[in-house]
Amino acid sequence: MAASPVLEKKNNSISSVDGHSQYAATWAERAWFASGCTTVLISLAKSMLILAAGAPTGPWTWLHLTMAALLGHLLADLTSGIYHWAIDNYGSAETPIFGSQIEWFRAHHQYPSEITKFEIAGVVNTVARVTTVAILPITQLSNDPIFLWFVGASAFFGLFSLKFHAWSHIPRRKLPLVVSALQDAGILLRWSWHKAHHRQSFNSGYCVVSGICDRVLDGCKVLLALEVAIFRVMGVKPRSWSESISEWKPMMTQGENPLLN
Repeated sequence: MAASPVLEKKNNSISSVDGHSQYAATWAERAWFASGCTTVLISLAKSMLILAAGAPTGPWTWLHLTMAALLGHLLADLTSGIYHWAIDNYGSAETPIFGSQIEWFRAHHQYPSEITKFEIAGVVNTVARVTTVAILPITQLSNDPIFLWFVGASAFFGLFSLKFHAWSHIPRRKLPLVVSALQDAGILLRWSWHKAHHRQSFNSGYCVVSGICDRVLDGCKVLLALEVAIFRVMGVKPRSWSESISEWKPMMTQGENPLLN
């Protein structure tokens, strides 16, 4: 695919705004990322502290913790898929609250490798905000160690879901060995599975943590059934039914959507 003029760098250098690379996160984005990470740590640490202060743990406790982590992983994968499907197919850059995310993901379809160049805080800061606002109150209200471990695991995989997504776009030889191993184990999303999503018309492979839940969402045509239901009730067609990648035109400015810088 030919490079977009808006993505070309003058003299092969990365342009800067106020002295910062266009791929660098802002300090506000870094602060939200730190807040999200802290929230995850609070949930996991509180779980361990409660267990340490209580009766001696046995095999069943560790089994419950393992199951909680696995369920948290699956919930994060499922949630990422449903959210990805929704913003890929409905709304526009002008949609309140979600407009920037919608345009960001649509730009990603046209320039998929750009996501690999961004600082992690710039990629996951929106999820970090949701994690902080939604999960922090739970960590304060709950004293159930198994539930807190489940919440922490789900929040962890959700927080880093877009980074897992970015790793799936990086050639295997350039990935850290531990990431490659986790992809091979099916714990993290790998390109061999995710590439289905980048085929016209982007109507499958929406989950970006591991892709495991795509087997249900795609195999059982769950999202297609939702699209049909929405069309029958509201008369709104999803973009995946008709729109090709060539029909997408950026509606946001370069400053609003970093993929267009």
